[in-house]
Amino acid sequence: MFSRLRSDIQCILDRDPAARSSWEVLTCYPGLHALVFHRRAHWCWEHGFKWLGRFLSHIARGLTGIEIHPGAKIGERVFFDHAMGVVIGETAEIGDGCTIYQGVTLGGTSLYKGVKRHPTLGRDVVVSAGAKVLGGFVVGDGAKIGSNAVVIKPVPAGATAVGIPARILLSKAGESADVAAPRHKFSAYGITQEDDPLSQAMKGLIDSASSHEHQIALLWQAVETLSSARPTRDCVPVDATRSEAFEAEKLNQLVGK
Repeated sequence: MFSRLRSDIQCILDRDPAARSSWEVLTCYPGLHALVFHRRAHWCWEHGFKWLGRFLSHIARGLTGIEIHPGAKIGERVFFDHAMGVVIGETAEIGDGCTIYQGVTLGGTSLYKGVKRHPTLGRDVVVSAGAKVLGGFVVGDGAKIGSNAVVIKPVPAGATAVGIPARILLSKAGESADVAAPRHKFSAYGITQEDDPLSQAMKGLIDSASSHEHQIALLWQAVETLSSARPTRDCVPVDATRSEAFEAEKLNQLVGK
């Protein structure tokens, strides 16, 4: 029990630059307190003391502002950062090393009892502030959920989900940067400037349009050169753009790239 508590404290020290000491984490971090309460409530739930498990989770909710159903399964080194208003449903599962911020909901969309209604988070998943992950699907290892995203379908390992409903941006290297990089490069709130799939798509279209204009300008310059070298009586002057006017850099700045 104490070794697991030490592991929980250390993971907070590793991921939160505001944490100054183990004593401060132990006494002042509601995310840690919610985990301690949940482990006891979950033990009661698994051993048939359903009411006592619910009562312990109810007390923890009042003390920490974090509501975790006693039936939920939570792995090791899970960090609830700030975490006021977090709601985790009965059949939710959270893998080792996950980070969950304030206002997150791991909810269900089904009213049927006895079925998997809530999501399963793999290892090292980051769920940013205000995100809603709804349904009995899997969020793969190292995935990142952007702030205020509403995720209603599976997220592949290492991918990023942003938007309402969430759009999926697949990992370039096949795994999340949070998994591959050293701990000191942990990505707070999980999202970087390159993690918006809509901006990525717009950037691709802008680059493609710029490339096409460049090629068209070169073609017209070649046509003009050939026409001047071999003039004919039937040659009709054509007013064509021979220089590039497409402002790709300005448009990329507008879409945040």
